[in-house]
Amino acid sequence: MARSHDELQFSSLYLARFASSFGFMTVLTLLPDYIDALGATGVTIGLFVTALEVARTVGIVPLGWAADRYSKRTILLGALALSAVAYLSFSLVVSVDGFLVSRTLQGLGMTGTGLVGLALMGDLAPDDSRANYIGRYNAVRMAAGIAGTVGVGVLYALTGFDVVFGLIAVLFVLATVGIWLFVDPDETSVAGFAFTDLALNRRILTMTTFRAQYAVAVSLVRKWVPIFVGVSAAQGGLAYGSAVVGAVLAAEKFTNMLVQPVTGRLSDRHGRALFVFAGGGAYGLVAMAFPFAPAATELFSVSLPIAGEVTGAVAAAVCLNGLLGVADAFREPASMALFADEGKGEGITSSFGVRSLVWKPGSVFAPLLGGWVMGTAGIEWVFFAGGVAALSGVVTFFGVLSWNHGRRALRQW
Repeated sequence: MARSHDELQFSSLYLARFASSFGFMTVLTLLPDYIDALGATGVTIGLFVTALEVARTVGIVPLGWAADRYSKRTILLGALALSAVAYLSFSLVVSVDGFLVSRTLQGLGMTGTGLVGLALMGDLAPDDSRANYIGRYNAVRMAAGIAGTVGVGVLYALTGFDVVFGLIAVLFVLATVGIWLFVDPDETSVAGFAFTDLALNRRILTMTTFRAQYAVAVSLVRKWVPIFVGVSAAQGGLAYGSAVVGAVLAAEKFTNMLVQPVTGRLSDRHGRALFVFAGGGAYGLVAMAFPFAPAATELFSVSLPIAGEVTGAVAAAVCLNGLLGVADAFREPASMALFADEGKGEGITSSFGVRSLVWKPGSVFAPLLGGWVMGTAGIEWVFFAGGVAALSGVVTFFGVLSWNHGRRALRQW
């Protein structure tokens, strides 16, 4: 009976994670359509991304503190309800300002669902297989990402914005009901302000030397892949519609979904820092290969329903984005488990909050940098900058880890 109850709790958290990722990937997939419809260019495109990240940053500390001090379950329920409202508002957007408002609401909801949901998962998971459980949790996120790219790209082409965002709102309502009915009230309470102690934790400080730089890499590469595939050739893109954009984005989610549960289990056994190092380095190398995708244009050309004419450049973009998913699958469950290990019993939501805060400077300012680079040097240089940031983070992490914790720390952590 206890096992059945635990499964219901995990399943409810999976559904909440699915809804959050599905909504996020839907907007990301449709971003080129919003850009073209609203006439956004250059820095304005960067603002479309930055508005989301600013909102996500603002909520980290108060939500993390409240979840540890009072109730993770209550905070998660509120975030799910706010998210339902946010995604309904996207169907009403008619101006740049309206889109920025919707992105802000989306960001606030994502902070609650992402941060607090992950903390609950880390709390419920067994200590000796935490990365494995987190890997499964993230695999659900990737499955939602696939549905939010391929499926939504086709659905939008057939029905428009209203049906797409109405479907997302229904998912959030179902997730809210699931959390309310099946997840036990949170009985843990951490007095004081856990952020302060955890921010000075020696292992967490070592992780931040990598994570702060890697945030720049992922924010540039992940956000510019759909832009690269979807915007007009005049802006350096491949000029494909939402269905093709969705297929390219789904490749990363699909490979990540398949690989992450396996890499999470392996990192539990063989050293989580090693997997962070390997995944970060591979991500940087693949990112710098992305601008060469158009060179494959002449390899073949085929006409497909809805998508239209598809060339070898699309196939190259799908393959490269799939490799980015494999690279990130090595890093993500290992990184999350390291932060959960340090926060367990001391303020696990706050530990993940520190992890998120370290990410935010890069995620907020990198899109503005990307917009400027795209407007002045060309879209390909956005990917080169992202690749360099990832490799720089890996080198710094290895140096600090070896200096402070010994040469074997890469396999011992």
